[in-house]
Amino acid sequence: MEVKVSQIEGVKFTVQARSHVICCDQPLENHGTDSGMTPPELFLGSLACCAAYYAAEYLRTRNLAQTGVEVSVTAEKLLQPARLGNFCIQVQSPVPLTVQQNDAMMRSVDACLLHRTLMTPPDVKIEVSAPAMAAA
Repeated sequence: MEVKVSQIEGVKFTVQARSHVICCDQPLENHGTDSGMTPPELFLGSLACCAAYYAAEYLRTRNLAQTGVEVSVTAEKLLQPARLGNFCIQVQSPVPLTVQQNDAMMRSVDACLLHRTLMTPPDVKIEVSAPAMAAA
């Protein structure tokens, strides 16, 4: 799995995965043009989409609903170190659920790949490359 980010101008970037491209930008107060979501918003959006996928698949495979799942994700910006925390994933089912179905949907959403990644933080390696400096 890979995404590639390229700077367009200032703090505006394109994000490409396979043949799909989206724009990532900053609000005006952060010197951006507000033409796309910020990186934290994309992060929350990714988590919400992942949770929605698992919820929708739960409903689809049980013939309970084919469409209509809605997911909202909130998080707080924490300091020292700066990061997101206190996430809350809220799943709205388009159909009524029994207590057992609700519990099963919760287990399905709990299996979301991105949720599990947050619950078991991965190793992250950072590499920087730059053109070689010319000899003096």
